[in-house]
Amino acid sequence: MLFSRKNAGAEEHKFMKWFGPTLGAFALFIVEIVQIAVLALAIILPVRYFLIQPFIVKGASMEPNFYDSEYLIIDELTFHFRNPERGEIVVFRPPQHTDQYYIKRVIGLPGETVEIRNGVITIYNNDVPNGFALTESYISEVTEGRDRRTLGPDEYYVMGDNRDASLDSRYFGAVPRENLVGRVWVRGLPLDRAATFAVPTYSE
Repeated sequence: MLFSRKNAGAEEHKFMKWFGPTLGAFALFIVEIVQIAVLALAIILPVRYFLIQPFIVKGASMEPNFYDSEYLIIDELTFHFRNPERGEIVVFRPPQHTDQYYIKRVIGLPGETVEIRNGVITIYNNDVPNGFALTESYISEVTEGRDRRTLGPDEYYVMGDNRDASLDSRYFGAVPRENLVGRVWVRGLPLDRAATFAVPTYSE
């Protein structure tokens, strides 16, 4: 039952009539609390389950940009309207362990070929068929390992910023788009590292 303050007097009169002055006032108070709770849930639950979701970083794979135990807010809505971009930090379920969540950075986009050799990541696509070396300002070390992988029409190549300590597409392969949960939007805690995250620019 919902009612505005406009007709609250009539409702209060009913409760007083049914339960008496003391119990009537208490019953009216309980009804108002329930109304507020229902309204809050009607607003909060869709936001929590369909728009944003909190996550806590576990491990060192994204250092020095994200550290263990940092509290993040994930935007789950944006990717319903556009495709992920190179350089975006995403949360996803890895192909072999869909009950887990990983945080990595998008390196290769659908249809591209990603090659890792001698510490250099080279991207081949329709716009640059001869490839271009990816210059990454957000890492401080050479990319280890060797790999060459052509991505399918809905696949993404992801890597951690801490390349020596990251289990990523070099090991478990490409990530299907349907496994992407959302993009990292806000770091809320610790407060001295609170930030939002823009997509980095690359020169091709």
